[in-house]
Amino acid sequence: MADYLVIVESPAKAKTIGKYLGKKYVVKASMGHVRDLPKSQLGVNVKEDFSPKYITIRGKGDVIKELRDQSKKVKAVYLAADPDREGEAIAWHLANVLEIDPTKECRVVFNEITKDAVQESFKHPRKINMDLVNAQQARRILDRLVGYQISPLLWKKVKKGLSAGRVQSVAVRLIVDRENEIRNFKPEEYWTVTALFESNKQKFSAKFYGYAKNGQAQSAELHNEQEVNELLAHLKGAKYQIVEVKKSERKRNPSPPFTTSTLQQEAARKLNFRAGKTMSIAQQLYEGIDIGAEGTVGLITYMRTDSTRISPTAQAEAKEFITHNYGDAYYPKTVRQYTAKEGAQDAHEGVRPTSVHYHPDKIKEHLTRDQLRLYRLIWERFVASQMAPAVLDTMTVDIQANDAIFRATGSKIKFPGFMTLYIEGTDEGKEEDEKFLPPLEKGESLKAPKLDPKQHFTQPPPRYTEARLVKAMEELGIGRPSTYAPTLETIQKRGYVLLEDKRFVPTELGEIVVQLMKEFFTQIIDVDFTAQLEENLDGVEEGQVDWVMMLDQFYGDFEKELRVAEEEMKHVTLEEEVSDIPCEKCGRMMVYKHGRFGKFLACPGFPDCRNAKPILKEVGVACPKCKTGKIVERRGKRRRVFYGCDQYPNCDFILWDRPVGRDCPTCGQPLVSKRSGKGEGKEMWVCSNTECSHKEEPAVLIESGAAE
Repeated sequence: MADYLVIVESPAKAKTIGKYLGKKYVVKASMGHVRDLPKSQLGVNVKEDFSPKYITIRGKGDVIKELRDQSKKVKAVYLAADPDREGEAIAWHLANVLEIDPTKECRVVFNEITKDAVQESFKHPRKINMDLVNAQQARRILDRLVGYQISPLLWKKVKKGLSAGRVQSVAVRLIVDRENEIRNFKPEEYWTVTALFESNKQKFSAKFYGYAKNGQAQSAELHNEQEVNELLAHLKGAKYQIVEVKKSERKRNPSPPFTTSTLQQEAARKLNFRAGKTMSIAQQLYEGIDIGAEGTVGLITYMRTDSTRISPTAQAEAKEFITHNYGDAYYPKTVRQYTAKEGAQDAHEGVRPTSVHYHPDKIKEHLTRDQLRLYRLIWERFVASQMAPAVLDTMTVDIQANDAIFRATGSKIKFPGFMTLYIEGTDEGKEEDEKFLPPLEKGESLKAPKLDPKQHFTQPPPRYTEARLVKAMEELGIGRPSTYAPTLETIQKRGYVLLEDKRFVPTELGEIVVQLMKEFFTQIIDVDFTAQLEENLDGVEEGQVDWVMMLDQFYGDFEKELRVAEEEMKHVTLEEEVSDIPCEKCGRMMVYKHGRFGKFLACPGFPDCRNAKPILKEVGVACPKCKTGKIVERRGKRRRVFYGCDQYPNCDFILWDRPVGRDCPTCGQPLVSKRSGKGEGKEMWVCSNTECSHKEEPAVLIESGAAE
């Protein structure tokens, strides 16, 4: 018979911890929260200091009964939920239903599920931290007050089924505001002139920079074609000479270990993971994976954190690994210490592997493909964060023709340092190009180059990807690590935004709701106010802010806005957008609808007619197989984009890459567009025939004389 009962949230966590504690302990899972506010009513007594009405969550009766029965058979009960506000609240609710005194040392926390960490934590149990509990209660009650009082108003005035969460409303506002910036953006024309030189039989390019004045290169912009033609005329017959060569050495430091936010951003960039998927897989890695002879092991530290701090033990282990596997030169002269961003709680370490000796290659046979990919990302980021900086040799060359200056820049890795293992991705998806320049000397004369003048237009700010939105929310102080993923999921489920080409686009519904919120609930939709509420909640957690007083200050103004909105908000009618496509089943003109995966066409005669179909996006290319159909963009069952004939199933032609409307000059098969690296890298046209190696650049350079 066991002497002690340990309660955690999940069976996986229970299995891992049970292995470390021995026969005196029985470990059970509560399956998350056991109590919550009722779904059918507000559940908050505003007049009685915002006292919440907690009830047993439906379906948790048997779980509670089993825990109660087990708790009566043991000497003591330990509550070992996750080490954050939510985990503390779960422990407090369990203490209430099991009649455990929360002032007794019944709470156990650990940042990683390893044998040493778990066993050490049980030597130092503590009381339930009511500051953490009250911070969670305050957030829950805030969200309930907002959601349960604004949502019914939106149902009545706009559409049934809507919701207006405190954090989600601001997230939608960010997306709507960005869309308005894009709509109102006025592009400005500008030109570039690239020169292709050759020196010592090596080619390199330089861009027009400006003009030499008083012996100094001064930048100048080319605003239109006339200015470009004037430059080209000015360069006709000119001699090109190198007038300046600057060489320097630059150090590049590694990125810090992951926080929740940066983990979600990098997993989106490099693995194409949605935020919810990242957190789900990270939870599995944290709670424990069976890795064979060693059994079930927690592979990463707690993944909900905004800290980049690393324990001295983990740093020492990383140092040993780096020097043994890479050499002393790859370890910095002093141990790396990363400064936490302003406002970070720093309660936990950054996200790291529990041991660097669990190398991804050693345990890959025990992980699923996605588990391995995310674990490898976390492992490489952590090890790289402890390594020496990379050293790059850089060179800037100015080339003068008459008084026009062309500038070329290049870099070469002198010492790779951390870059041997890991390089952080970018929001644009572009890998950092390493551009080499041949050996060049001041005074060297160069042959007249090929010149490539190109017209450009300034671009509006990009729409938010999941990674960009998470980054923006973190920088603005909206939400906290545990809220990013569920917020992104909610705003899509409610139909406020769509993901198109992996970027958020607001729906008409989303724009209407944001406009109503701006008009009637100025505080709730205000970015700065929402960030201030988060700081107040942090103050509650730190014992510096009284949670009831905080709620009272918020509710006074909110209640006034609510009364005004109930009286003055007008009914909004959402008109369906009618297409020019008739329903082939009943003849009605089909309408555009918004679904989880974007726009689609549906018959307005629902439920009498249930016809629906995807919107086919033409790419402007005729089908090379049947000659009569058009190539359209489609999506497979896993949402992967491919290109096929619109005459399917009569024509089954498909391509996995976008056709460009030209045939390969070598074998006659269609050319398709591919980009080097990831995301928005350099475009190339390649043959769709995998046995043909033909490829070409979309643009052709212009000879300097021909440009006139």
